[in-house]
Amino acid sequence: MNIDHRRIIITGAARGLGRAAAMDLAARGARIGLIDLDEDALARSLDALPGEGHASAVANVADEAQVERAFDALVSALGGLDVLVNNAGITRDGLLVKGGGGALEERLSLRDWQQVIDVNLTGVFLCGREAASHLLRLDRPGLIINVSSISRGGNFGQSNYSAAKAGVAAMTVTWAKELARHGIRAASLSPGFTRTELVAAMPEAAIERIAAQIPAGRMAEPEEMADAIRFIIENDYFNGRDLAVDGGLRL
Repeated sequence: MNIDHRRIIITGAARGLGRAAAMDLAARGARIGLIDLDEDALARSLDALPGEGHASAVANVADEAQVERAFDALVSALGGLDVLVNNAGITRDGLLVKGGGGALEERLSLRDWQQVIDVNLTGVFLCGREAASHLLRLDRPGLIINVSSISRGGNFGQSNYSAAKAGVAAMTVTWAKELARHGIRAASLSPGFTRTELVAAMPEAAIERIAAQIPAGRMAEPEEMADAIRFIIENDYFNGRDLAVDGGLRL
């Protein structure tokens, strides 16, 4: 699929990987629809996009009605839809249980579990379903890219995040099989540790410890994940698979 003049909706587009992908694709002639919950950051991202014809919508991806309204507005503003980059996600890390010596100090709360599942799994489902619905009504081929994570294989302190991202990867395979007859591809991207705003706020010593575990010797830059998204869009034979971009680190 050529990127020029394609209509691409990106969730979690106000910062990090989503914003980098939006900038990269807009620079190549795509019309971008941005979705995020942070209205101020979303407006800044929209203003920064090269080219014209872009639009944005404030929405919580875990809210069905908000997702439906956002997609209706953006598909109308963009004049159609070709690609969804299903990127929005949060973390609420914590050990399943914490303690020792016969004493229980702390447990991963149901609230922290549910918030991550709601955004990272249910949100991906809602946005993917909405994108597929619009593509079906438009009677045109398209692509859904779900952003998973290398943590899909299980990662220390991330029961909620790992479970959600594993679900995202499995859901992608299911969609690829179901939607192929409509000319709609589905693929997932599993980033490794990436230098986003969230990571940049960490102590430098912690960043160095993480980087030391990565065979590439450093974290990824958001632009490198944008490159991977562009590859998936442009390669029409990439379907139903997960692309891990992790610098050689496999959790």
